[in-house]
Amino acid sequence: MTAVAAKNLARLNEEAFERRGDYESLFFEDRWHGSGELLERSRRLGGGLIELGIAPGERVVVCMANCPEVTVAYQGLWRAGAVVTPAMFLLSTEDLRHVIAHSEAAAVITTPEFLDKVRDAVAPLEHVRQVISAGDVAAGAGDGVLALGTLEESDPAPVVPRADDDLAVLLYTGGTTGRAKGVMISHASLHFTGQAVQEAAHVDGVTRALMPLPLAHAYGILITISGLHAPERPVTVLLRWFDAGTFLAMVQEHRVQTAPLVPAMIQLLLAQPLEEFDLTSLRFLGSGASPLAPEVVEALRRRAPWISIRQGYGLSETAALVSINPAGREKPGSVGVPIPGAEVRILDDFDNELPRGEPGEVCVRSPAVMQGYWRAPQTTADTIRDGWLHTGDIGYLDDEGYLFIVDRKKDVIIRGGFNVYPRDVEDALLEHPAVDGAGVVGRPDDRRGEEVVAFVSLTAPGAISEEELIEWARRRIGGYKYPREVHIIDAMPLTAVGKLDRKALRRLL
Repeated sequence: MTAVAAKNLARLNEEAFERRGDYESLFFEDRWHGSGELLERSRRLGGGLIELGIAPGERVVVCMANCPEVTVAYQGLWRAGAVVTPAMFLLSTEDLRHVIAHSEAAAVITTPEFLDKVRDAVAPLEHVRQVISAGDVAAGAGDGVLALGTLEESDPAPVVPRADDDLAVLLYTGGTTGRAKGVMISHASLHFTGQAVQEAAHVDGVTRALMPLPLAHAYGILITISGLHAPERPVTVLLRWFDAGTFLAMVQEHRVQTAPLVPAMIQLLLAQPLEEFDLTSLRFLGSGASPLAPEVVEALRRRAPWISIRQGYGLSETAALVSINPAGREKPGSVGVPIPGAEVRILDDFDNELPRGEPGEVCVRSPAVMQGYWRAPQTTADTIRDGWLHTGDIGYLDDEGYLFIVDRKKDVIIRGGFNVYPRDVEDALLEHPAVDGAGVVGRPDDRRGEEVVAFVSLTAPGAISEEELIEWARRRIGGYKYPREVHIIDAMPLTAVGKLDRKALRRLL
């Protein structure tokens, strides 16, 4: 192959600059960064990585908190033909080592505050040839650590040719149901979903976004790629990590119009004095990664009725996107309609299609679907059957084709032969004004098979008793669904991307 493929993500970055020119595109911690500056840095980093010996197709782990260097690193790696392998900086040393070892990464890019953890993680791994650090690495970095800035002193490199179906990203799942798996996502898949976001959700004049999501997560990467497809000049205010007070202050200061969030972030915002900030510029909040309780939507509507919440649905295995609520046609409680080019079917346990309105497993066929799990052909074959990705999520389609997510298939509690969806129970508990958070899991039970157990956090200590909450839930959902046990805890355990950590709750049983 002699030409750069049409959907190469490094080429997409070049095209975005050619179309929009140089302007102040990124604000991060008191400094503006120009689109031309960021592009030039990625061009030079690509050249430095090639000189370093990073070959096309090699995996390079990027373990950083949000900063401009994350996007520079991604684009530099794609420019060199390498495969971006993001790793959350919150991972333990053991889990980080799993990502680096399982991906057989040639190098790791990080920042000084995580150098010790990275060095510990790579110590026994002979295939890691280089550790690279952004920022000042002169003090105490030790041998073998190369400064990212040194690589950026290289001559700019042209985009290394890669096919549309070559790997762009190796995404490691959160590991909420077992050891993290590597999800193989191509340039074409991310190009497709990034363009789909613009086609389905773009609103003219909405150009100022606040980005609190981790850029190491599929959702964060999708939003970044989507920005390269934007027809206007998008401006991003980037947060190192989510902090509710900082989020609100940045909306006010920069007149932010839109922001992608996860439900846990929205709940944290609602705990803030929203009325003390000028949020009138904020028109849209995106919500993804996990279901959003109706009570949370209603609470925001009461306090900031001008803000629309646009829910979407996706997973790492679909390059982060399956469906989204179209601009102006949002349906409350739904995660929207399948993006153009994607198909959704609801199947039973025998792969028979179910009628509209009946819940079953959400299955997807789309150009965005992963190529498979890295080094796991049997798991891939079990997950993608006859061209359909079996997501493990339970949901249904309504008569208008809008998708509703009920729960994770593996989280369904079977009590006395009846299916209990944890989200139904959690939503009922969250209706109580004293409940700040809720998580429901199943406990093995000799008589019923499983028993429904709820964990809740309260808005104030002692606001309600466990027995009162059981009765509250029984009156609302009754019968076999309501929890027979409720445990009050200080706070809901969350994963690194703000999802409820059910594994942590099960350890409390």
